[in-house]
Amino acid sequence: MGLPKDDAATLSARWTEGVLLKRDVFSTVERGRFREDSGEVDAVLRRLDQVPLWSYPLAQHLFVRERRALALARDLDVGPRLLWAGRQALVRGFIDGVALHLAKPHGDIGYFRSAKLALRKLHRAGICHNDLAKEQNWLRGSDGRAYVTDFQLAACFKTRSRLFRIAAYEDLRHMLKHKRSYAPAALTPMERKILARKSLVASIWLKTGKKVYQAITRGLFNFTDREGGGRRLVNDAPVLSALIRKNPEVRDTAIVAFADRRTGVGLYAFVEADKVALEKQLRSELSSAKGVKPPEHIQVVHALPRDAAGKPRTEILQLVAMNQLDLIEPLITSDIDRAFLKDILESRKNLRDRFNFESSELNSRPN
Repeated sequence: MGLPKDDAATLSARWTEGVLLKRDVFSTVERGRFREDSGEVDAVLRRLDQVPLWSYPLAQHLFVRERRALALARDLDVGPRLLWAGRQALVRGFIDGVALHLAKPHGDIGYFRSAKLALRKLHRAGICHNDLAKEQNWLRGSDGRAYVTDFQLAACFKTRSRLFRIAAYEDLRHMLKHKRSYAPAALTPMERKILARKSLVASIWLKTGKKVYQAITRGLFNFTDREGGGRRLVNDAPVLSALIRKNPEVRDTAIVAFADRRTGVGLYAFVEADKVALEKQLRSELSSAKGVKPPEHIQVVHALPRDAAGKPRTEILQLVAMNQLDLIEPLITSDIDRAFLKDILESRKNLRDRFNFESSELNSRPN
């Protein structure tokens, strides 16, 4: 399936391909640059031309919902700005920031204050997002503010009907669940009451509709979306990690997922060990194991970046695997992290799908 001629002509003239962010049965999403009348800007493209025929009707429905919501929210400054929309593709502005599950804004009261304001603006415009339980749909901008993205399930209302009020309430409740995870001490008594009280529609959905939804998406569509990693991150990564750790020369490993233009979702294994040559041995061992596909990339590093609890900082590793190097700088918290990055960036493996995003600030900092 190809794009309609008008869509293809516009993208051919104005779109510069960049980094693939995600590919599933509902769309392909990539980051690149879009030429407006005033010049090129960083942008994100969603397109439907690589969607399977059996999932296309639902993909088209989700696309239309997102296009309508983005058009209505264009000037609210709480999400990506709609730059162009066709019949099977749309381009939205790129927000300089990282997803909530990568940013991990522990104790950041200002972030959640801005998140509440963002919801207020959306709801005043008659837009309910309907998918804010996912951390990857919340962004922490480089300015510290909260932004929302991925409006595929959004609903637009002309009046403040009962259904609108229920959907808006659930948007707020899901935002407060994230606040409870990262800044629990900042919850007000009223916010705690909201968290404790689901709407009747939400309660019924959890007991009935959600089970049907999961049966369809995970069964019929074979679709799992844990932080964008799909089934391979959920099912294969733990098995591969256990196999890698069996090698006596391995101190630790961390596996993250990245979008791949050929396979859909790839796995990238970062292995903490002293010998770089260990990579070939590990690949041979994993290839001989039955029942699981080896990672597309294995990179041996002298030390993994770690948080205060000693756990590998997968949020940094995720951005390295996805070649979004310009987003790493705000996540660096120590000279040890910076030294690790200098070492890993020069020898990273996923070079087929990369783009010249600016990362001079990161590379020019002293170790």
